[in-house]
Amino acid sequence: MSDRPLPLAAHERFHTHDLDEARAEVGRAFCPHGLSLVGRGARLAARLHSTTFERTGLHYLDYGAEVRITPGELESFFLVQIPLAGAAEVSCGREQIVSTPELASVPSPTDPLSMRWGAGNPQLIVWIDRPALETHLGRLLARPAHRSIDFSLGMDLTLPAARSWLGTVDLLRREADGDGGMLDQPLVVKQFEELLMTQLLLAQPSNYTAALLGEQPRMAPPAVKRAMELIEAHAAEPLTVADIAEAVGVGVRALQEGFRRHLETTPLGYLREVRLTRVRADLVGSDPGVTTVTDVACRWGFFHAGRFSAAYRERFGESPSATLRR
Repeated sequence: MSDRPLPLAAHERFHTHDLDEARAEVGRAFCPHGLSLVGRGARLAARLHSTTFERTGLHYLDYGAEVRITPGELESFFLVQIPLAGAAEVSCGREQIVSTPELASVPSPTDPLSMRWGAGNPQLIVWIDRPALETHLGRLLARPAHRSIDFSLGMDLTLPAARSWLGTVDLLRREADGDGGMLDQPLVVKQFEELLMTQLLLAQPSNYTAALLGEQPRMAPPAVKRAMELIEAHAAEPLTVADIAEAVGVGVRALQEGFRRHLETTPLGYLREVRLTRVRADLVGSDPGVTTVTDVACRWGFFHAGRFSAAYRERFGESPSATLRR
């Protein structure tokens, strides 16, 4: 065995032989999940080391035995799971891979995930907040990301772009392991996180790869820009497509076609996106003892609680009440 310290050794969360304790502690770090030993006589020797930031986190997880893990849909976060040794069978939606130190796994948060980690399969795991990554993608695209990001499950770590991303992960890990204090600076952490997200979006194939790497879209025409500004300035007011079209001086059909061509949505779809984003910002900044989800939703034009809750969960991967409780 190597005498080198384990990754993130100064950030130990637990070390246990108890299956129920391991399941509970890992559940607190990530999400509730099923965890079971594979094979008779297997003895667990689980440990978790973790350090978290505002939008990302690094984790070292080792079960010390062959285990089956069934989280289901992750919903509110992305993971990049990097085996440091051994192999894991990973199934997410319709994709299946055998993950190794050369092939990380990047499960989609909207598809059911199940895994079988072999004995001797410690993994370094990068956790990324789903709304943060989708917001960052929107900035790179210069338009909102209306669809969930769906990465390919396997990440080939031998490719140059992936190796560059892995270098950023390793730099972040070494800073977390050291005592230089750079990660105590919020500006440094923010820049690390943005680089980590940008490199992942560019390195790992997804349903947005063509948009990110292809030709930049044409600038939206002035009428569409004026409509976007109008929607953003008056998102709390009752607006119809006819109102917006009249205000910017174009016909309804021309406005709808302009939004479809340049933003891949409709004027009302864009209005809903703006409203959902404003709701989230208000919930994050509110006291749950004073503010209710219903109050905030109604403030931004959502009067049907069921439809609002479903739209919010689809967009941000968690319920509005979960956001308010943060």
